[in-house]
Amino acid sequence: MLVILCCLTALVGCANYDYPSKVNIGDAFPSASGQSLEGESVNIPDDFKGEPTLLLLGYKQDSQFDIDRWLIGLDMTNTQVAAYEIPSIQGMFPRMFSTVINDGMRKGIPKDLWKGVVTVYEDGDKLQRFTGNQNPNNARVILLDPQGRIVYFYDAGFAVSALNALKSKLER
Repeated sequence: MLVILCCLTALVGCANYDYPSKVNIGDAFPSASGQSLEGESVNIPDDFKGEPTLLLLGYKQDSQFDIDRWLIGLDMTNTQVAAYEIPSIQGMFPRMFSTVINDGMRKGIPKDLWKGVVTVYEDGDKLQRFTGNQNPNNARVILLDPQGRIVYFYDAGFAVSALNALKSKLER
């Protein structure tokens, strides 16, 4: 098991992290499929249409720190929005070990939160190419309107000013 995790870490570390962001406010979020930690298939953004939805995309395990700061900030400011963590992992090797990776996430996330974690493997590279993956430890914070269009995008690491800008978008 340890050997598999070391190989996985080495190969994921060799992934291409040189895509600039192509996100424009008003763009439709690209279609991607994933699976929640509960085991449910999720189609992004189609399954989220009808209400504003916040996507917190992470491309490396270290981006969880940034995602957690966003989630704590949302909670502490009582920001009401459907929020989903979207680990987006590129490459064939991680797909081969998706069960191991997902089981590892399940061990560190309370079961009542599994529905809000949607792992994207097959379309992981597509999402990274769209949102950019430079500075991969930073979460990609994307607010979708009820039609699945991007109304807010931020990728520079958690900041109170960015949280306030997001809240301002939600209040409109």
